Amino acid sequence: MKLPKNINYHILQSIVLCLLLLPLSSCVEEDTNSNTPEGNFEALWKIIDEQYCFLDYKKIDWNAIHTKYKKRITPDMTNEGLFEVLGDMLAELKDGHVNLFSAHDVSRYWKWYEDYPMNFNDTIQKKYLGNNYRIASGIKYKILEDNIGYIYYSSFSNGIGSGNLDEVLNYMAICDGLIIDVRSNGGGTITNATKFAERFTNKKVLTGYIRHKLGTGHNDFSDPYPIYLEPSNSIRWQKKVAVLTNRRSYSATNDFVNSMRILPLVTIIGDKTGGGSGLPTSSELPNGWSVRFSSSPHYASDMSQIEWGIDPDIKVDITSADYNRGIDTIIERARAFLKQ
Repeated sequence: MKLPKNINYHILQSIVLCLLLLPLSSCVEEDTNSNTPEGNFEALWKIIDEQYCFLDYKKIDWNAIHTKYKKRITPDMTNEGLFEVLGDMLAELKDGHVNLFSAHDVSRYWKWYEDYPMNFNDTIQKKYLGNNYRIASGIKYKILEDNIGYIYYSSFSNGIGSGNLDEVLNYMAICDGLIIDVRSNGGGTITNATKFAERFTNKKVLTGYIRHKLGTGHNDFSDPYPIYLEPSNSIRWQKKVAVLTNRRSYSATNDFVNSMRILPLVTIIGDKTGGGSGLPTSSELPNGWSVRFSSSPHYASDMSQIEWGIDPDIKVDITSADYNRGIDTIIERARAFLKQ
């Protein structure tokens, strides 16, 4: 290109120099997100600050958390040391849906169930199931000697088809009542939980609401979106049901219990569920570590929070006397209730 004769080459040189420096200035502005201990710390803190959905509900001063943990960050710290600090910071959220994933470890928060009685023992449960129980995809089931049906669904990560459910409910049709045991079911796929719950309602039921994050503010949420449980087009159960819960009934299981407790023939028996109502999502740090966290809060049908768990209709713990005798107090209470 031919330049005008009157151009000031000093000005042109300055313009070119500025253009060359623009990318460098951008790098300086983004230095807090670089792959350094400080950069990864700041990136994680910002992700939670802008996208985690329970900061205000749990009354967490996230700025104070920043001050507290920034003091532990040093330029020459190891990956193991950085992982420990970041994991400790995330534990302040008290959320089982929050994890930091690295090549060498996964951070986790387990106190939501560790500080409570187990209220489930698989060795004792085997005495009830025996050796001749049936298996249909993700569930085990049997008719107990008092003509009460027993279903154990250990994880909603294990899918179950409509044909499976038809067979199970047909087999249980002679029973006087049905026990659905979801104790120590840590969750999984919500669609599996919903598919199961649909077999116990004859009409469309409002079970709750969900909101989604729309902005970076702690309360920048969408309007509540209603969630309905639709009746299955196939076989549906028409007798009494007891759903057994403990603190390890979490995430999608918490959602399942929230839906089932609204239905007129269903009674929740056992301990409070573990909660975990925030729909999780993931993001990535500059060093490649990923973080999972709750991003969309799920509410009960009255818009109350269920993040901390759902209380049973009938509170029962396994007693030490029954435990020593190999008896499951919660199963026995459910059997007595269904035989009333």
